[in-house]
Amino acid sequence: MNLQQLRYIYEVARRGLNVSEAAEALFTSQPGVSKQIRLFETELGVDVFVRHGKRLVAVTDPGRQVLALAERVLRDIDSLRQVGDEFTNESAGSLSIATTHTQARYVLPRIIRDFMQRFPQVKLSLHQGSPRQVCDMVMSGEADVAIATEAIADYDELVMLPCYQWNRCIVATPRHPILKEHPLTLEAIARYPIITYDDAFTGRSLINKAFLGRGLRPNVVLTALDSDVIKTYVSMDLGIGILARMAFDPAADKTLGMSDATHLFESSTTRVGLRRNAYLRGYVYAFIELFAPHLTRRMIDVALAGGGEDYGM
Repeated sequence: MNLQQLRYIYEVARRGLNVSEAAEALFTSQPGVSKQIRLFETELGVDVFVRHGKRLVAVTDPGRQVLALAERVLRDIDSLRQVGDEFTNESAGSLSIATTHTQARYVLPRIIRDFMQRFPQVKLSLHQGSPRQVCDMVMSGEADVAIATEAIADYDELVMLPCYQWNRCIVATPRHPILKEHPLTLEAIARYPIITYDDAFTGRSLINKAFLGRGLRPNVVLTALDSDVIKTYVSMDLGIGILARMAFDPAADKTLGMSDATHLFESSTTRVGLRRNAYLRGYVYAFIELFAPHLTRRMIDVALAGGGEDYGM
């Protein structure tokens, strides 16, 4: 049994049991991968995969446990390499961030600028997706850090660090009657067609909850994956928009008017997600602290080790 075999079974499982794709990703041959998997199963005494002829068609019950352990071992090996890398070159490397459009567009630019000025030798990559996609990227190792609001709390394998709270606003064309409502109410909003986020995004569940709590059925005529799309269709007067307050910029959004809706909805909390027991390079701690200054290295280490959740946000 060796690390190469663990990599083979893990990659085959990750590639949907496609041995050819796994072999290509590992820069080796398909027969070589198949042979090593057979040797591994023979030594282990159990089959990891169910076969139909020469094809792999499923993972066996013991195979699921074997794959979970293999993934853990391979991550620990990566962490060992990172320890060596950090002590040989503490200011160079790579950092992959998975986040949603709203965070990438409206919150992260200043953070990333400051980080790149401080760590010019770190190669930074930004991946965008839905909250669940963002979390899956970190779970699979494709990304180091997840930044999202919804869904991130549903992943037990991730350590969740609260960063900041935010709320919502209403946007409309400048002469729209909704902008003259004082005080602004959910009943008034519900009288008009609404354009807002897709159900998987940016606190949509709290929007639904607020209307439901008042016995209202909002007329949501269009949903979108990001704030810019919402604002585009609102500017065409197709409805009023409910979006994150951070996504409205008076200087840039001159074709729209805005009313604050903080009093109508529960606040949402944006969090950073990290794999449990992950080894973090020094610059990863620095990035997180730039994003959420109250999250010190000591707090992050305690959280990764499974201790408490008092982060002083």
